[in-house]
Amino acid sequence: MEKQFKDILKNFLKENQLTQKQFADKIGVKQSQVSEWLKGKAKPGYDILRQTAVAFDLSADYLLGIRDDY
Repeated sequence: MEKQFKDILKNFLKENQLTQKQFADKIGVKQSQVSEWLKGKAKPGYDILRQTAVAFDLSADYLLGIRDDY
């Protein structure tokens, strides 16, 4: 079963003890946008995924649900 971005993000925030606001500030988006991602109502585009990978030193494969480790 393919992982959804909302679940990947939820797990990442929990494992790293980050609030939605802290995560949003680090990648340069509004907290409300992160909330929409966590609800599954929206998904980030390429530029935001790239910013996230760079800001947190993550693999894009992790963010896309291809790999389980970051």
